[in-house]
Amino acid sequence: MDDDTEDWAAQLEANRDEKDRFFAEHRQSPIPPEERDDFDGLSYFDPDPDYRVEATVTAHETPESVDLETSDDRTVRYLHVATLSFDLDGESRELHAFRQAADESRTLFVPFRDKTTGQQSYHGGRYMELEPDRDLSDGDKITLDFNLAYSPFCAYSDTFSCPLPPESNWLETAVTAGERTD
Repeated sequence: MDDDTEDWAAQLEANRDEKDRFFAEHRQSPIPPEERDDFDGLSYFDPDPDYRVEATVTAHETPESVDLETSDDRTVRYLHVATLSFDLDGESRELHAFRQAADESRTLFVPFRDKTTGQQSYHGGRYMELEPDRDLSDGDKITLDFNLAYSPFCAYSDTFSCPLPPESNWLETAVTAGERTD
């Protein structure tokens, strides 16, 4: 492993440790209070740099409104602000990136399902959030790090309502990176 990969893996492990502490101790943890004493950390796939890929951005200047279904049978409206095209497992793939209309940040919400969904990962899919340092334009490159994929709070408690990945974000491959449920 080269130094950059070792630094990346160490940072990933530090982020995971911090998240486990939040889930175990913080009053806003999605783990019900009566279950926190028995909580010994989330499950993760091993860090894998092959799941850090460069995506090419197609920015949508006039974003389409999309209603995403939620874990509690409601819908929530998002804007489809970008399409991210990338290669994974030797295939060209794409994911849609969203933002809520009232959200003034640059954060991109990328919910997805893959072949691990419902088996090794949460049955409702997983999320990634990307925080570009500027507004994105067509042709820009952005890193998708599936090692940062996480389960939504509704995976831990029915009190949360979580958007489900639209069919356009169902990947026909197993993404063995990020959080897992087994």
